[in-house]
Amino acid sequence: MLLSQIHKQGLFVLLLLSCALPVVDSVMALIAGALFAIVFGNPFSQLAQQTSKWGLKLAVIGLGFSVDFNQVIEVGRSSIVLTIVSITAIIGLGEILAQLFKLNKNTGVLISFGTAICGGSAIAAMAPVIKAKDHEVAIALVVVFLLNALGLALFPMLGHYLNLSQQQFGMWAALAIHDTSSVVAASATFGATALSIATTVKLTRAMWIIPYTSLAGVFWRSEEKASIPLFIFGFLAAALINSNFPEYQSLWQFLHIGAKQLLVMTLFLIGSGLSLSVLKQAGIRPFLMAIILWVIVSSIILLLILDGFI
Repeated sequence: MLLSQIHKQGLFVLLLLSCALPVVDSVMALIAGALFAIVFGNPFSQLAQQTSKWGLKLAVIGLGFSVDFNQVIEVGRSSIVLTIVSITAIIGLGEILAQLFKLNKNTGVLISFGTAICGGSAIAAMAPVIKAKDHEVAIALVVVFLLNALGLALFPMLGHYLNLSQQQFGMWAALAIHDTSSVVAASATFGATALSIATTVKLTRAMWIIPYTSLAGVFWRSEEKASIPLFIFGFLAAALINSNFPEYQSLWQFLHIGAKQLLVMTLFLIGSGLSLSVLKQAGIRPFLMAIILWVIVSSIILLLILDGFI
């Protein structure tokens, strides 16, 4: 038994390290982590969970070294109205679907909020505000996780099939894929411009966690406060450095490449957080509600992008 556990640990570490190789992409890493967890179980579940959070933050900061700061400001400024309208509409639609599927109120709110803003980060921020129980948070996270994996695989293929420009794809990915990690990974496979736009729009969107959780706190009469994700400032600082010191472009490029592979390794760790017990606990209704919400949202956003409204 001890030998078996040692073998599991060794194989886990080997697969994690292999994700640092350029031949391994984001989809492969995410699926490998999930399959390992389902078949063998995660021998480092607690450590992997903590490490993945820091890994994602560092990866996003590092990716900022490939982004123009002026573009960040322009995209953020021009998307404020779109952000407010779309977040509010998605949360409202999610509430309607949650009632149709007779979901637990907290679970429906968490899934809707995760879909509207930025997946797991938004869920984690909203959970204490609405006093969500652990199993409600776990169900929302696993639903969002699976849709992230699906989006990471499908969006680049659909983007190429529909002949989307990099700007169009970057906007679509940012507004329609749940988690920041999957948005970054999907857009990175599509192109540098798509990555820049998608990361900027998604991180700008993440800033809205604060006002929306504060508003939820009023309705739930909660004293809990959500803190702003500090890695967003790290991303902005990296973009500012990249824009103001072009003479060190080779160094910024090196950091950018390193961040991309760190993201791949992080996605393996995120994938390894999946478990059969949580899947069984979730049941089918939260998945159906989340899938329908996601399909409606991503389809409407895509149509608006293709028609030039976004």
